[in-house]
Amino acid sequence: MDPEPVGNGGDGSPGLERPDDMDIEDGREGVDRTDRQDRQDRRGRAEHAAELARVMSSVYGTLNTAERATAADLSTASPSPSTVTVAGTASPLAKSRKVVQALDAILQRHGKDPKENVEMHVGLVRKCVKVVLELCKVEDLLDVVAQSGVVEKVIEVLTVINPSPTERRTVAGTEELERDIAFIMGLMAIKVEHQQVICDANALPTLVGIVRRYSGYERQELTGTAAQTCRRASDAITNLAHENNGVKNMVREEDGIVPLVYLLESVEPKVQRAVAGTLRTLAFKNEENKNLIVDLQALPLLVHMLRSEDSSIHYEAVGVIGNLVHSSQHIKVRVLDEGALQPVVDLLSSPCPDSQREAALLLGQFATVEADYKCKIVQRGAVPPLIVMLTSPDAQLREMAAFALGRLAQNQDNQAGIVAMGGLKPLLSLLDSNQANLQHNAAFALYGLSENPDNLVHFVREGAIQIIRDVQLGPQASRDCVLKMTRRLQDKLDHPVMGQILYVFKSSKKEQETIAINLGLLCTSDQAMPDPKLVAYGFVKHRVHRVLASIVSDVGAAERQQGVASVALANIARYSGIISPISPMPPPEPNVYLGASYVGKKQSSDVTFLIEGKEFFAHKIALTAHSEVFKSMFQGDYKEKDAASIPIPNIRWPVFKAMIECMYVGSVEVTTDIAQELLEVADRYMVDKLKKLCEDAIAEQLSAENVSAAFDLAEAFDAQALATACALYCLDGDSENSKFSNRRSFCRMMQKMTARLNANMDALVAHVDGEKMDGEDGQEQGRDVALEFTRVRDMDM
Repeated sequence: MDPEPVGNGGDGSPGLERPDDMDIEDGREGVDRTDRQDRQDRRGRAEHAAELARVMSSVYGTLNTAERATAADLSTASPSPSTVTVAGTASPLAKSRKVVQALDAILQRHGKDPKENVEMHVGLVRKCVKVVLELCKVEDLLDVVAQSGVVEKVIEVLTVINPSPTERRTVAGTEELERDIAFIMGLMAIKVEHQQVICDANALPTLVGIVRRYSGYERQELTGTAAQTCRRASDAITNLAHENNGVKNMVREEDGIVPLVYLLESVEPKVQRAVAGTLRTLAFKNEENKNLIVDLQALPLLVHMLRSEDSSIHYEAVGVIGNLVHSSQHIKVRVLDEGALQPVVDLLSSPCPDSQREAALLLGQFATVEADYKCKIVQRGAVPPLIVMLTSPDAQLREMAAFALGRLAQNQDNQAGIVAMGGLKPLLSLLDSNQANLQHNAAFALYGLSENPDNLVHFVREGAIQIIRDVQLGPQASRDCVLKMTRRLQDKLDHPVMGQILYVFKSSKKEQETIAINLGLLCTSDQAMPDPKLVAYGFVKHRVHRVLASIVSDVGAAERQQGVASVALANIARYSGIISPISPMPPPEPNVYLGASYVGKKQSSDVTFLIEGKEFFAHKIALTAHSEVFKSMFQGDYKEKDAASIPIPNIRWPVFKAMIECMYVGSVEVTTDIAQELLEVADRYMVDKLKKLCEDAIAEQLSAENVSAAFDLAEAFDAQALATACALYCLDGDSENSKFSNRRSFCRMMQKMTARLNANMDALVAHVDGEKMDGEDGQEQGRDVALEFTRVRDMDM
């Protein structure tokens, strides 16, 4: 589904101009005043009050006290928001109520026709309305104005003077009065809670009637006050219809859309802009209004307006078109048939950010019409300005540019083109945004770009996988996009493009670290991986692991870089095939197991050991079945073969008993207090099953405090699985290696641990390739049992 266009009013509507945007012709003041100017103003207001009193006196006769006070208060109303409540004047609420009283007096004076009264005293009515208008220009006073009931009263005045709104005004000042009242309604309608009050006062038919009146003017006639009144009425309809589908329907039912479409051809730019803004709001999420606007042949003129040099006009035009095509496929086709594509693409380079934003949104919608349009949009030059927009300080521009690129990136050729033009890096940077929509649009676009295998090399060289790992993704939709993107990239690790990546890795020293880290981060056990072991082997063969090892063991490396390199190296080590973490004990092979009841028992024993001066009875058949050293001892030409008792020095009783139990039962509980001693004994007597159990037990208890000692132990007794577990424990830390408080000690540990990993992974390559390892890098593949027994005996003596 297309995202909804978002405008200043929330539904794509431009909203009414605020006081700081008003024209001088609309009565805007606000220049800084000096003390001298203030004195002049006060004298002017006093003279004006006297003049107003004379006017009222000539009309009504002698003023009573209340009327004279009302005239004085009204004449002192200041158009400056900062002086609305100056000393000596009434509060905004009191002023509004006085206006109500004054207007009531005029409408009901001498029992005459209200319309005649207003027209006869239009100057005074305008003064009253001006007071309300100036109050409404202060947004904080809108509720106060509404409370006084003056809004309903000025609407009554508007209705009174417009029994037939389409007739032209003939009484001087009434058109200006209409303009100001329409302006008041537009300002009040900015707040949703006041919209219903205005509608209940039956203002909408009158506003529509005013617009219809001006649609009957010759285009060259609609200038000056007429143009001002027309656009104020249009603006009021815009704000009343904002997020109010009932009002949108009422405008259509009052036949208000027809004159609005006609007025698009006005020669007055402000009128053209205002009616376009109204059509934009009326079209938003209202299918009947959209279809009517299209059927009235508005599209050709709207497309022409896209090429206007006036940015306010092409902004409204592209906004109207955007709301017309939203979720309406048939209107998208008609808009494109009218030739809108190139003008919209051109607006991406407009100096108006609002037009750029709307154009990007519209292109994203155009891209869903037919598959060919994704290519057409790119061919017409949309991608470069969209990429520029990705780096704009305006968050909405970045969001819409990412949205459009995401739609265009659903074509494989476009995917390669967007990356080639530099779109990957700014999209990756947007993932770090704290704005959910922006982050999601960037993630969606990256997901599209990841489909093309040719882009894998760019993702790796830009460090995309590392960036993704570091950012905090908000919405679930963004996390899903990034996960799918990562899987797409992993799926291409056996693609021929990998040759390009490894070539760059070998030939560019500058990029080696980034490439090594990102390849390592891609090397996981995820189902998308073609074959983790095969992929890891390819990385090892090209010595990617050695670059990573140099980073993690370098004291001078950046801490975050070092942490992420650790994870990458752990991935490659784990999935390289020969290196793996501690794994569950394999099922025991068929062998001789006498059972626990025979451990240390004299019954049927045929050999006695002296452990810590005490006799320990055993059975040669079990010992020789599980230990090559014992087998050599009892079957070789050694004195222990026929000895009545065999002393075993340097081994404690519980340790020796645990070793015998393992050989009699097939397993034994390796407790923390004997694990290290038992590992040494298992290695000495070549009891491989026990050695594996010891490695498992020690690995389960690894911590930052003991991992270094455990690794030294593993190296001393050739416990490769434990050594690997120690290395992986260190490498699997978070990006800051928070397991270790001292980075220097961490680096020292990694220097010796990565040497082990490098040697093992080099051995893997030699094994797979059938190469013969040299003495320095090779590993001993077996041991001479007799020599090993001699070494053990010498240690025991």
